[in-house]
Amino acid sequence: MSDENLQIRLAKRPTGAPDPSCFQVERGPKPEPGEGEVLVRHRFLSLDPYMRGRMSDAESYAEPVAIGDVMIGGTVGVVEESRHPKLAKGDFVMSMGGWQTWSVAKGGEVRKLQLPEAHLSLALGALGMPGLTAWWGLKHIGQPTKGETLVVAAATGPVGAMVGQLAQRAGARAVGVAGGPEKCAFATETLGFDACLDHRADDFAEQLAAACPDGVDVYFENVGLPVLGPVMPLLNAHARIPLCGLVAHYNATSLPAGPDRTPVLLGLILRKKIRLEGFIIADHFDEFGAFAADVAPAVLDGSITVREDVVEGLENAPEAFIGMLTGSNFGKLVVKVAD
Repeated sequence: MSDENLQIRLAKRPTGAPDPSCFQVERGPKPEPGEGEVLVRHRFLSLDPYMRGRMSDAESYAEPVAIGDVMIGGTVGVVEESRHPKLAKGDFVMSMGGWQTWSVAKGGEVRKLQLPEAHLSLALGALGMPGLTAWWGLKHIGQPTKGETLVVAAATGPVGAMVGQLAQRAGARAVGVAGGPEKCAFATETLGFDACLDHRADDFAEQLAAACPDGVDVYFENVGLPVLGPVMPLLNAHARIPLCGLVAHYNATSLPAGPDRTPVLLGLILRKKIRLEGFIIADHFDEFGAFAADVAPAVLDGSITVREDVVEGLENAPEAFIGMLTGSNFGKLVVKVAD
């Protein structure tokens, strides 16, 4: 086990899509924990779309990563040294350790994991922030019921896959949107979606309308205009739209080309009494216990299907992250930092 701490830091803020020059690799000694802290050796790092926002210094709901700082990110690791009374060497923990092989965290800022060692990475996906995002957005905003139709984009990603499966558990029809026939086949044949459409198809809007003959009651928004546009005319009265993310626009440097569809969308919201509500899951971490009690048994026994896209080696995180923003990953993207 090496004592070297490999770190990936933000070298510059991207204009448009990030490229490798935005990241800087450094090596140094592992840190030392202080009183009330633990030293954690990372096993897995989560790569998530929100990180693109943290690379920017535009106004947002959270502080940006400073130039020269380690990139932010959720990690799962093992406690190698503890100076906290409730944590011991060998405990597995989830923390915001960032893009590095070692980190120090205050004992109160880590979550001790009860997962089997072979499933530790689930704490970064189906049983972590993405799973909680899907569960909370559906429970509190989407509220699908038996016989309704739900549409979710990025249907094979960690949030979309969970959204579709939880909607089916509630008795709703689940219609996915994904990029490419392989992902669409996985959504229907493995995840059990009622239908999944390729957003790259020339007749995508027509296919979506055919898959939703009774309209759309819940649209779980992960992407933005490329999918929202075709969904808009299908929205039913009293439809609900949990606004989780807008990944199609994170690298944008200007407004999308016209025509401006804002008046059309606002008119629909008004006339059809549609509920459109954005949420940031960090505001709702207090519900993690309820989420885990509801979902963890189904994930661990295979009733809810999970797919991970595992990248070997922390040094490959920048390339994997850049690709994720254009949909190159297939499932929850995690980096295997160490055995």
